[in-house]
Amino acid sequence: MPQLGRRSAAITVALALLVTGGAAASPAVADPRQPVKTPTATGYGGAVSTVDPDASAAAIGVLRKGGNAVDAAVAAAATLGVTEPYSAGIGGGGYFLYYDARSGRVSTIDGRETAPAAMPHDAFIDPATGQPYRFTPELVTSGVSVGVPGTPATWERALRKWGTLSLGEALRPAIKVATRGFVVDETFRQQTLDNKLRFEAFTSTRRLFLPRGDAPAVGSVFRNHDLADTYRLLAEHGTRAFYTGPLATEIARTVQHPPVTRDTTLPVPAGYLTTRDLARYRALDQAPTRVEYRGLEVYGMAPSSSGGTTVGEALNILDTFDLRRASTADTLHHYLEASALAFADRGAYVGDPAFVDVPMETLTDPVFGAERACQIDPDRAAVKPVAPGDTLSYDGVCPAESLPLADEKDTENVSTTNLTVADRWGNVVEYTLTIEQTGGSGITVPGRGFLLNNELTDFSTVYDPDDPNRIEPNKRPRSSMSPTIVLKDGEPFLALGSPGGSTIITTVLQMIVNRVDLRMSLPQAIAAPRASQRNTAAVTAEPEFIARYGDRLTPYGHRLTPSGDAFTSAAEIGAATAIEFRRDGSVIAVAEPVRRGGGSAMVVKPSR
Repeated sequence: MPQLGRRSAAITVALALLVTGGAAASPAVADPRQPVKTPTATGYGGAVSTVDPDASAAAIGVLRKGGNAVDAAVAAAATLGVTEPYSAGIGGGGYFLYYDARSGRVSTIDGRETAPAAMPHDAFIDPATGQPYRFTPELVTSGVSVGVPGTPATWERALRKWGTLSLGEALRPAIKVATRGFVVDETFRQQTLDNKLRFEAFTSTRRLFLPRGDAPAVGSVFRNHDLADTYRLLAEHGTRAFYTGPLATEIARTVQHPPVTRDTTLPVPAGYLTTRDLARYRALDQAPTRVEYRGLEVYGMAPSSSGGTTVGEALNILDTFDLRRASTADTLHHYLEASALAFADRGAYVGDPAFVDVPMETLTDPVFGAERACQIDPDRAAVKPVAPGDTLSYDGVCPAESLPLADEKDTENVSTTNLTVADRWGNVVEYTLTIEQTGGSGITVPGRGFLLNNELTDFSTVYDPDDPNRIEPNKRPRSSMSPTIVLKDGEPFLALGSPGGSTIITTVLQMIVNRVDLRMSLPQAIAAPRASQRNTAAVTAEPEFIARYGDRLTPYGHRLTPSGDAFTSAAEIGAATAIEFRRDGSVIAVAEPVRRGGGSAMVVKPSR
C-alpha cells in the first residue's frame, strides 16, 4: 500500500489518542504538532531538505536565529532521531560532508560505526551449528550486529570544527519535539508493524514502540521522554556522557545481554561491545574524493564509505561518452553499465583504509575510468557480473584487461536518512546517517529512548582474508552512503544524497545523470523513477521505471526486476534530498514528492 506523509496536511487528529494517555484531540482540528510537508521550496537566506517536516523546521529555526549550516544540520539530525527513530539516531553512525564558503574547501567527517575490539573473525558463525547465522532473523536482530555508534561524536566534532552553537543549543529543537510529541502517520505505524516480531523480542523496545501490544495509531501523538532525557544529558555533559559513564555501561550491557522477553522465539545472539570500545571511539576527519564531470567538480566520501569512489568512478566512465546528445534510452543504458563496472571494483578493492590498501587514487582516476569505459558496448548490455579492472596496470587505452570475478554478496539494508542544508553565507552540509535497516538491531537501550544499530551486518558474512570487507576487530564496515557536493566554477551547484543501502550509490549517480545529462530540473531529477544496477544479472527497478523504460531497455539486453526489500512491502529506491544553487543567489531545496511519504523542503526567505 502507498505510504503517507508523516505529518501530511491530509492527516488530522480525529482519531488521536495520546500515546501517553492524554485525551483525544477535537475532531477535524489539525494538531499544532503537525507541520505541513512541502517537497520543493525556492528562496534566499538558507535552506534545508529532509524527509521530515519537524526536522526541516528545526534546521530553519536555527538558520533564522543566525546559526550556520552545521548548527542547523545537527539540529535536524537530532530531530530525525525523534521522528525517524527506525532510520537514524544516536545509536548509529554516518558521514558528514561540509563545504566552507570562506575557504572554498570541502571537508568530511567519517562517523561510521566500528567493530568491537573483541570481535572475532567468526562472529557471524553459529557456534551450535558451525554454519553462518541466517541473515534474518539472527544477524539483523542481535547484539552481535551492533557496532560502536558514531553519531554523537560526529555531531560534536562538526560543531567544534565549523559550528557556532554548542551541542546543547543544537539539541534544543529535538528535545522539544521529543517532549511534546509528533503526530503518527501511516509510514511510522507500518514500519512499526513491519518490525513487530523483532520489537516484541525486547522488553525495552516493546514498552516504547508497542504500547498495549500494538503499534501507535495513525493520528496519535508519540512522545519519547526517555530520549528527551538522554538528549538533556548530552546537552549538559557533552558526548563524554555517551561514550563514558553510566550510559556507556548501559549500552555495553544491553549489547552483551540483550533485554529479551520471556516469550520471544528469536535466538538473539549476544554481542561483544564494551565500555572500553565506546571510550576509544573517534569520529575521523578525512579528505573527500574528487572527480570532474562535464566541467563540474564532484566531491564525496572516501573509504570507509564506498560512495565517493564508486560514484566518482562511474562518472569518470560516463564522462567519456557524449550523453547529452544521446537518447534517453542510450543514456540510461550507459548509466546502468557504468554502475555495474564501478560496483565490480567496489567489491574487489574498497574497505576500511585502516585495514585495507584501497587504491582510491586509481578508482577516481579519469584514465582508469576511460579504460573501464572500454568494456561498455553502446548497443548491448554486458553479461553480469562483470569482472573488476586491473588497478595496477592501466593506460586508458582499449582493449582493457579484467581480473577474476570477486565473490561479493550485498548485505546492506535500505533504511537510512539524509539531509541537505545551506546557510546565508554559502556554507553547505550534506549528511547521511543511519542505524542500518529499518529499526536497526531492534534493541532499545532500556530507559534511554533510542535503538542500537545493526551496522556490522555490512561486513561480509563469511570471513575471507582476501575480502576487503572481511570482519576485523576495530574495523569500520564498508558503507554505500554517498553524501555529495557538486561545484561549478568553484561555487556550490548541487548538494545531494539519499538513503537506500547499496542503492544509495546508484540513486545519487542517477540524479546527477538526470540533472546534468538528461537536463531535468532538480525536482524532476529527484522524482524520476529509479533503477539500480549493482553488477548483478538483473537490474533492480521501481515499477514505474519498468513501465516507462522497460520496452526501450530490453533490446539492449537489460533484465529489469521490481524493487522491494525483505523487510517491508515498499518498492521505493531511495528517499533523496537536495539543494541547487542558482546564479541569481537563490536556492531551490527539493525533497521527495512521494517516496517514504514525501519529504520536507524549506527556505528561510521564500521567493515571491
